[in-house]
Amino acid sequence: MKSQGMSDQVVVKIGGSLADQVLPLIETLRTCRRPALIVPGGGRFARLVRESPVEGDAAHWMAVCAMEQFGWLISQQGIPPADDLHVPETLEVLLPYLPLRNADPLPHSWDVTSDTIAAWVAASLSLDLIVLKSVDGIRSEGMLIERLSRPVETDDVDVSFLPFVLSHGVRVVILNGRIPGRLESWLRGHPVTGTTIGF
Repeated sequence: MKSQGMSDQVVVKIGGSLADQVLPLIETLRTCRRPALIVPGGGRFARLVRESPVEGDAAHWMAVCAMEQFGWLISQQGIPPADDLHVPETLEVLLPYLPLRNADPLPHSWDVTSDTIAAWVAASLSLDLIVLKSVDGIRSEGMLIERLSRPVETDDVDVSFLPFVLSHGVRVVILNGRIPGRLESWLRGHPVTGTTIGF
């Protein structure tokens, strides 16, 4: 699986489970000189929301604010924070509350998490999306799917993610951010393990 024809600028979603891998991932993006708008996951901040006695609109916006907290953590690596949607000229991290509050484009449900929010950002900017997680890609029935062209049952992304990217034509690669060199290999056009959608 190679990164053939990926756009120069990209959206990169860093899953909240990769909080301990932020520094090496940021260094990889810097080394590869790839302009990217980073969308932070919710991670442990969002888990606190799930465990709280809130639901509906309150839970939705609290979870978005959880993404912002991880965004500020990422910004501590010298990454400028951005609170609007724009095609990046350099490496930036999106603070998603204001763009989402202004557009309010997605259902307020746990079927929509930072995965689908990142897909919405990529669709809005007509950019390719790199999703970094703690798994090798999308698995269904115990098998890794290298190329995906239709929705499947999986626990590796939220329920809304696959229908959204497939219906909006978002090109996606899902990679394991815990494997040293995997993101860099993809960005440099080398074959890697992962899942692609639309490539």
